[in-house]
Amino acid sequence: MNDIIKKIEDAQLREDAPQFRVGDTVRVFAKIMESGHTRTQVFEGTVIKKQGGSNRATFTVRKISNGVGVEKTWPLHSPTVEKVEVVRSGKARRAKLLYLRQRTGKAAKLKEIVK
Repeated sequence: MNDIIKKIEDAQLREDAPQFRVGDTVRVFAKIMESGHTRTQVFEGTVIKKQGGSNRATFTVRKISNGVGVEKTWPLHSPTVEKVEVVRSGKARRAKLLYLRQRTGKAAKLKEIVK
C-alpha cells in the first residue's frame, strides 16, 4: 500500500476502539444531529458481523423492534459512535451470524459466556 495512504489511515484510527466480538450483545451510543442539536441515541442488539480492517472496519448490530428485525452498520472508528458497551458475551462458533435473520424468538438467542 502507498505510504501516504497508510499515514492518512493511521491518523484516523481511534485509540479507544471498543473491544467486542461477534455474538456479543452490545449497546451502541451514536451521536445524531437534529435541527442543529446533537443528541445521543442508544441501539442495543447482537453483533452479527465484523468486517474490514484498519480505519475501514465496520460492525453490524441486529435487534428485533416491534416484531421486525432491524440491522444497523457502523464504522468502528467513526466519530459518530461515542462508545460501545458490552451487555453480555455470547458464544459464537462462526465469524458471521447471518443465520439469525431467519430465526425468531428463543431460536435467535445465543448461549451466554459467563466470565
